Amino acid sequence: MRAKILCMLVLTAGLAITGCKVSNSGSSNNKDVKIETPLGGMNVKTNDAANLDSIGLAVYPGSTRVKDDKDSSADVDMHFGNFRLRVKAAGFRTTDSPDKVKAYYLKELGKFGDVIECQSHHAVGKLGRTSEGLGCDDSEAKTKVHVNGMGDPSNIQLKAGSKLHQHVVYIENQSAGTKYGLVALDLPKTEKESN
Repeated sequence: MRAKILCMLVLTAGLAITGCKVSNSGSSNNKDVKIETPLGGMNVKTNDAANLDSIGLAVYPGSTRVKDDKDSSADVDMHFGNFRLRVKAAGFRTTDSPDKVKAYYLKELGKFGDVIECQSHHAVGKLGRTSEGLGCDDSEAKTKVHVNGMGDPSNIQLKAGSKLHQHVVYIENQSAGTKYGLVALDLPKTEKESN
């Protein structure tokens, strides 16, 4: 239903005059949706185990997938002309402490370059910005990502990459261990960045 409404909005906005195609694979409970127009489209996959490989981060040993009311993973790909937004995310839990999870992901994120630690939109530690310009303050961010509630700025966030290509780990202390989210972001360029 949502996909059909979105397709109608796309048509109304003039992004596609003809040929809007909506498909929802599988049963009526399946939340995967694909929308295609002559000028672009959107593909949304949820709870896809293959999504983990595409995030590019290993899962902390002994973790289990988050099975809250929300989906435990998502892969969203929107593309219209030169505009492209890709968000891949998955949530997990472990009985280990946040410090152990943080130490693991400081090393794991290192394969993407400098790693910064953020809390409440401020850098924690010596490094305040990656060599590619990614910082903790997302007031200029084009999108805010919430992974099963992990977008709370008071939680620890580890970030690596650039403003347009990021890997983020959200770490939340819980009474029985740690809840964490893995995110890979490919954000669209603004007009200023395109010139």
